[in-house]
Amino acid sequence: MDITVRRAEPEEYEELGEITAQAYLGDGLLTSGEHDAYLRVLRDVAARARAAEVLVAVDQDGTILGGVTFVGDGGPFADVAGEGEAEFRMLAVSRRARGRGAGEALVRACTARARDIEGCRQLMLSTQGAMHAAHRIYERIGFVRTPERDWEPVPGLRLLAYGLEL
Repeated sequence: MDITVRRAEPEEYEELGEITAQAYLGDGLLTSGEHDAYLRVLRDVAARARAAEVLVAVDQDGTILGGVTFVGDGGPFADVAGEGEAEFRMLAVSRRARGRGAGEALVRACTARARDIEGCRQLMLSTQGAMHAAHRIYERIGFVRTPERDWEPVPGLRLLAYGLEL
């Protein structure tokens, strides 16, 4: 299947927000389910697009398969990236598109964008321990665990950090 990764268009924000929210809900990644405050952040693609680069993976007929938020230069969506580092967040693929390569295509697009940033030496990400399929993608691409950067955005929710030297 041909997958294209490109910047999300404003008319796609609502659909991508719902894909992202449903991926997190469906995988049981939100501590309070439908009442989790983070759900609003996941659905608000427009806010992410104002502060970072939101990418979508689409198939050849234009169907949105998933998306990711790429943070190349800090700002409000940078969680673990420091000076000389980029980061990506909120990677999500719709249930119907899983196993077709969309997640890997999105990660590879973020890797390429990070490599294009002058002086960027590492690409970082945070992930939940239960995201095993995502971990396999990260490790296949060359990301390694950086446990010294693990953190808790809220008490009891430990996020694992991974980094890729560029």
